[in-house]
Amino acid sequence: MPTSRITIGRREEATHPDALRAAAAEFFSTLIFVFAGQGSGVAFSKLTGNAATTPVGLVAAALAHGFALFVAVAAGANISGGHVNPAVTFGIFLGGNITLFRGLLYWVAQLLGSIVACLLLLFVTGSSTGIFELSGVGVWNAVVLEIVLTFGLVYTVYATAVDPKKDSVGIIGPLAIGLVVGANILVGGAFDGAAMNPAIAFGPALVSWSWTNHWVYWAGPLIGGGVAGILYELLFIFHTHEELPTTDY
Repeated sequence: MPTSRITIGRREEATHPDALRAAAAEFFSTLIFVFAGQGSGVAFSKLTGNAATTPVGLVAAALAHGFALFVAVAAGANISGGHVNPAVTFGIFLGGNITLFRGLLYWVAQLLGSIVACLLLLFVTGSSTGIFELSGVGVWNAVVLEIVLTFGLVYTVYATAVDPKKDSVGIIGPLAIGLVVGANILVGGAFDGAAMNPAIAFGPALVSWSWTNHWVYWAGPLIGGGVAGILYELLFIFHTHEELPTTDY
């Protein structure tokens, strides 16, 4: 029977230099991602006078978020793993690949990165970023949509960045992660904004102080990311590990 690989870690991790450096990398990577992704919506609205939920705006948002995430993940990959997303961190934690204390440190850094990015956008543009909200769907439809979209994202993260068998596939990991987010925005952007990331929804909600249905953007991504982490770990990592033959030295 497989045993749980979830690890709590030690409180000292929260102040260990390596953990703090990793958290700093998560902060800056998330800031880069949110600033570019959300900023593209502000710029589109200024240039066209239309909401970013028009067809052209949706494509622009998908490209901006996909490109920005590609860069943000690549920038943080060698320091923190380039999570840039509390749902990714949660899925990696449930798969036993990060401790609870380090994961919580990442969460704080990711949320702060999003907040700072949105405050900077407000300062430099004079406009607050658009909040994530539902459009023509109910809350439970949106929760399921976020579950499915985030499942695809975290599954991709595991396959291209976490799986020890990834070999050369890991080189294109950040690109694959950016591409799946861009594709998912084309699917879900018109219905609920396709956040797939509690941090990117939290910053705009806090700066605009608008919390309508905000829980959707936590519940859906965390469930989807958690399920993806557990399933990938159990189906493709845990069960494929063969016991090494005993050798006497």
